[in-house]
Amino acid sequence: MIGRDLGGRTGVGKSCLLLRFSDGSFTTSFITTIGIDFKIRTVELDGKRIKLQIWDTAAYYRGAMGILLVYDVTDESSFNNIRNWIRNIEQHASDNVNKILVGNKADMDESKRAVPTSKGQALADEYGIKFFETSAKTNMNVEEVFFSIARDIKQRLAESDSKGAEPQTIKINQPDPAAASGQPGVKSACCGS
Repeated sequence: MIGRDLGGRTGVGKSCLLLRFSDGSFTTSFITTIGIDFKIRTVELDGKRIKLQIWDTAAYYRGAMGILLVYDVTDESSFNNIRNWIRNIEQHASDNVNKILVGNKADMDESKRAVPTSKGQALADEYGIKFFETSAKTNMNVEEVFFSIARDIKQRLAESDSKGAEPQTIKINQPDPAAASGQPGVKSACCGS
């Protein structure tokens, strides 16, 4: 997953989405996303058991089968930065990597919302990718996002394999945006209201 706010700080809630999906937990405490880290969750997808590796680093665009582009719906700068991330992906990731746009913190009060749902959907439509709004705090659409990208990757790989073999392990990238920008990683309260 990719996301950032001003100053190179993570804060859009990508680590909280990862923890919610992999461990079923939510925390507002400070989470460090420095270095290489990943979580594994085995899921049943269309009747088959698939192992998802969800990476929390910007170092491995090349190995990523799917990328979640995450912004904070209460922070317009994080949304505006998505285009920069897409350019980075186009330069450094595989040509056919699956992408999904994710507007996180959708549980926040409407008075705090800076990015309307329609604006997120319009950007996703522009790039021809799927769009979800999520909340790691309330667990809204978290499973749906990960299952959607896993299903898309599985389908793409099955179509590209002449033997029709399906993958046993799917790698989803969740880069630390500070690492990608060359800035040192920092701790952040990524999920707090």
